[in-house]
Amino acid sequence: MPNAGTGNGLAKSLLDAAGEMYSILNATFAVIRGHKRALDVTTVLQGETKFFSILMLTWGLIADIDIESEKYRWMGRTRLDFYSFLRIMKLRKYHGHIEFVPAPGYELYGEPMKDGAICMGTDDVSEKGQNCVAEVLQGSYQGPSVCFEKSDWRFLEGPFVTISLMNVPWMGEDAMPTPEAKFSDGFLDLVMIKDCPKSALLSILLKLKDGSHIKSPYVMYLKVKAFKLVPGNRVGDPTKGGIVDVDGEVVARGEGIDLCGQEGDLMAYGPPIQLTVDKGLATVFSPR
Repeated sequence: MPNAGTGNGLAKSLLDAAGEMYSILNATFAVIRGHKRALDVTTVLQGETKFFSILMLTWGLIADIDIESEKYRWMGRTRLDFYSFLRIMKLRKYHGHIEFVPAPGYELYGEPMKDGAICMGTDDVSEKGQNCVAEVLQGSYQGPSVCFEKSDWRFLEGPFVTISLMNVPWMGEDAMPTPEAKFSDGFLDLVMIKDCPKSALLSILLKLKDGSHIKSPYVMYLKVKAFKLVPGNRVGDPTKGGIVDVDGEVVARGEGIDLCGQEGDLMAYGPPIQLTVDKGLATVFSPR
């Protein structure tokens, strides 16, 4: 169980679930004791590019704050609060499109798709009749082989202020975007904001500390089994895109994004990015 980095939502989530304080000492003792628990693993796919995530995917406001605040790293963790205020004052919205298979109990979110998306693991999950059983190469895990032939796919159109998909409750030491997230339930917790006054948005970010932000009428919160993101450019500034952030790292960025010389993104910005969950695939050290 790692305990490094700006936030380390995994360590915080594991310790908090056991009622223990988030600290290097408690994390070290958890490893020494050797207790373990299962953890879902998310496959992130775009075309033939594939990698795995255990924490989160964000796009929009939260991703912008997480990544662009690096220019103020000399401020320590205060940079996140400082840059949050700046981004709210100059709020961005992004065009885009999402599709998802809701978990049981969340079927009323979004709009039903006319042509049901039936498979993950292809470039176009809406295309019918394709064989979506992924080939698993010997000695190399390729992600789950999954089909959603009879699934109820839903969709939502932007603009969006922010979208986050979380595998665990905590994103960092003092930010809990998805308080109902479980370690190995086979679902991702999706929290999104499509539109929101700046004053209410500031209140929502402050309430991330205890998870009470999900009670806001401007926040949509649900669980999904599969997800597709088609990120678009900024509203009012079509020459600039956004940032797709996975586990705290940039995996795709739009035009006009300067990140102090960072280059070599794993994925392109614009084409669909697909996510599926492999239930309990990983094993991590846990306090108990």
